[in-house]
Amino acid sequence: MSIKLSKNLENIPPSATVTMTQLARELKNQGKDVVSLSAGEPDFDTPDHIKEAAIDAINRGETKYTAVDGIDELKEAIIKKFKNDNNLNFLKENISVAPGGKTIIYNAMMATLNPGDEVIIAAPYWVSYPDIVKLASGTPIIIKAKEENNFKISADDLEKNITKKTKWIIINSPSNPTGEVYSKAELTSLAKVIEKHPDLYILSDDIYEYLLYRGSEKFSTIAEIDPEVAKRTITMNGVSKAYSMTGWRIGYCAGPKNIIDAMRKLQSQSTSNPSSISQWAAVEALNGKKEFLKDWLLSFEERRDMVVGMINSANGLKCLKPKGAFYVYPSCNGIIGKKTPDGRIIKNDKDFAMSLLESKSISVVHGEAFGLSPYFRISYATSMKKLEVACNRIIEFCDELE
Repeated sequence: MSIKLSKNLENIPPSATVTMTQLARELKNQGKDVVSLSAGEPDFDTPDHIKEAAIDAINRGETKYTAVDGIDELKEAIIKKFKNDNNLNFLKENISVAPGGKTIIYNAMMATLNPGDEVIIAAPYWVSYPDIVKLASGTPIIIKAKEENNFKISADDLEKNITKKTKWIIINSPSNPTGEVYSKAELTSLAKVIEKHPDLYILSDDIYEYLLYRGSEKFSTIAEIDPEVAKRTITMNGVSKAYSMTGWRIGYCAGPKNIIDAMRKLQSQSTSNPSSISQWAAVEALNGKKEFLKDWLLSFEERRDMVVGMINSANGLKCLKPKGAFYVYPSCNGIIGKKTPDGRIIKNDKDFAMSLLESKSISVVHGEAFGLSPYFRISYATSMKKLEVACNRIIEFCDELE
């Protein structure tokens, strides 16, 4: 006998990034020399002063339940961060802390969406956005961004896709999977459209805020640009990417009190509070020194430049140089239709990614998972040595195609 599963869940695939990472892990366990470029996880260790804050919290006995959506000390650190970095003013009642940034997004959608509500998402998108919307009984409305526009949507694109059913737009900058960044001028033009639609809310995913490279303008988030739009914005962030704290599972956001209250109610019936120890570590991350970021950014930039150069030298591949995050999103359009040495035709970017994994033990994520083909995502959040090995194998793979 088998139980009948939720209809919402039946239409949701597993996360493609998790799936490819797991496939790479299984091949490694079989003894294969796999280089995984599929996980969005910095290879740097969590800085020592943050780890020490966690140890101190354990020694003080900070190991009990906390308030459902975060301790006061962490909310105060978040308020200070938003004020100092983004010129945004909030009270504790406007702040929510959850077990990871994904949970923040999930809570926001689950707390606000009803059947028929639409959420505008630009493709390529982070793989979980549309599926979270579907789980919350909403309808994702996908705007396909163009490579010639650096994978960013325009104000006209947005205006054309707003209907009476539109409830949210999700903005992610710097972007996963492209690493592209919306300028202040571009966000201002989007805000002017949003301002005309008073029932439209914004979820601004700023998780890669600190990962901007030389030549990029100062980071901007949409809530700081327009006071009216700010009243309808959930600004989301976390400690996973900038502080290399992926496993600590702390995401946070600020926004309208009524939405934050609803998210708190939902979290009280699901995960309850984030790890108490992780919260104290996050307090130190937000309040403490950040000098380590300078070296990390230089390292990421060096990796980016090498990967972009090597990928652009591969037959059939083309890659833009992004301004932030730690991903590149190359086109494999020049590969489609070619044959592998064993005679298989590469029909799409998923075939490309799977053939690359099978023949060269390199794990990337196919563009279909991000809503825009024929592309694939490389995470360069790993060592130069591994990246060089991986890129040489990709070049070799492309050279062997007929």
